[in-house]
Amino acid sequence: MKHDQDYMRMALDLAASALGKTNPNPVVGAVIVKDGVIVGTGLHRKAGEPHAEVHAFKMAGDHAKDATLYVTLEPCSHYGKTPPCALLVKDSGVKRVVVATEDPNPQVAGRGINILREAGIDVEVGVLKKEAQQLNERFIHNMIHEKPFVISKVAMTLDGKIATHTGHSQWITGEEARKEVHLLRNEVDAILVGVGTVLADNPKLTTRLEGPSKNPIRIILDANLRTPLDANITDCREAKTIIATSATLQSEKAAVLKEKGVELFTVPSIQGKLDLEIVLKELYKRGVTDILLEGGSEVNASFMRQQLIQKYLVYIAPKIVGGANSFTPFKGEDIDTVDEAVSLRFEKTEWVGADMKITAYPDIIK
Repeated sequence: MKHDQDYMRMALDLAASALGKTNPNPVVGAVIVKDGVIVGTGLHRKAGEPHAEVHAFKMAGDHAKDATLYVTLEPCSHYGKTPPCALLVKDSGVKRVVVATEDPNPQVAGRGINILREAGIDVEVGVLKKEAQQLNERFIHNMIHEKPFVISKVAMTLDGKIATHTGHSQWITGEEARKEVHLLRNEVDAILVGVGTVLADNPKLTTRLEGPSKNPIRIILDANLRTPLDANITDCREAKTIIATSATLQSEKAAVLKEKGVELFTVPSIQGKLDLEIVLKELYKRGVTDILLEGGSEVNASFMRQQLIQKYLVYIAPKIVGGANSFTPFKGEDIDTVDEAVSLRFEKTEWVGADMKITAYPDIIK
């Protein structure tokens, strides 16, 4: 016999299948069970479209009466592009609702649950809560901090090198890890690099997958507007490009970039470096909810030292480069003692082909 956790896991799997497709909304899955039989399933497929509960109840029909609804996120209680799901659940005839986690929006958290309980429905909260919160970590961060969720992706050798002293880095990791990175690009709103990466590698920063995929927005940190006019990222036919700079936007170069379709915005600089807090807030205003940080070691270090990275994905290849001048993932200013190091929590280790992947979170999230 299946239990609450089994059905909730099914709902979480449904929700996960829509990662990257629902931004700025959360991913949500729903399963309706009656007398041990699944009578309805649903997921939120895309922002603006019906929520998971709507699809599940449409499938269940009259079988929803006296059934149990499993849903990965508290049913919404406010009017947006769609009506509140809490009212739909309330009028559905279900006798029990199992919720994985509450709505993280401080202004609405708990209202959906209260609506159901006041209607006499038995509501249980917290089944597979940790898994549900990790699945919607981007949305939760957005709601609490009103900034994009930043993921740092690093591919390095066993001795912590991302490139040789000449800057050569192709390829540190294997084909399987590289494919996984393109899957990540397909999920996030944006990729961010510094102008140094543009000058050194002239990357396209697009998603290369078989079948339908999306190209995230390409964000370039370029304080002095050094991006070449013929750089690949200035070709905006495949993907949008945004450049954050402290240089004047009245220059001839800025005008040419705008003509090519590049969006530019100015940010104050601190000792020659852009104010990253303002960069993130400006990007969030422009609808960017999560960012894959693929910048060079200086950009990585700036985000890391300011505690602006919410998640670390580190791919370690079974290779050793050595050398005093080979490049490491995080450069920046030196620290005096280990006590000053950024402390992380290793969440998971796994194999991706021949490479090891570590998923880690900072002890302090900003």
